[in-house]
Amino acid sequence: MPTHTRIRMFNTKETYPNQALDNDLCQAVRAGNTVYVRGQVGTDFDGNLVGLGEPGVQAAQAMKNVKQLLEEAGSDLSHIVKTTTYITDPRFREPVYLEVGKWLKGVFPISTGLVVSALAQPQWLMEIDVIAVIPDGWHGKEAL
Repeated sequence: MPTHTRIRMFNTKETYPNQALDNDLCQAVRAGNTVYVRGQVGTDFDGNLVGLGEPGVQAAQAMKNVKQLLEEAGSDLSHIVKTTTYITDPRFREPVYLEVGKWLKGVFPISTGLVVSALAQPQWLMEIDVIAVIPDGWHGKEAL
């Protein structure tokens, strides 16, 4: 019996045809009552970039992905405990953090932010990964 659930499994061969990769990954993992969400960027689940050159728009798409993945794992945005945000230019901090802040208003997670020289694809300006929990007795949307 598996100790965790893998959500949206994929192989990098199909996801990144411009690179010679062949790695089996997934978008999120539910392990016990913890959900780990892979770094999300301004790309939808069909691989289409949203917001070329616009870090705030990319952040909105990344957070839309985070929301969907958490719900698929049985959690939601209100149960995020940690975020790690990567930006490729310090000037992107304000538009990215303003957008992320809209999605996490009232949540109060711990947060780490990093400025990095580049992300895995040159058009990606930001990336965010999160860790969330599923509280005991939580039943997802029907609990609202």
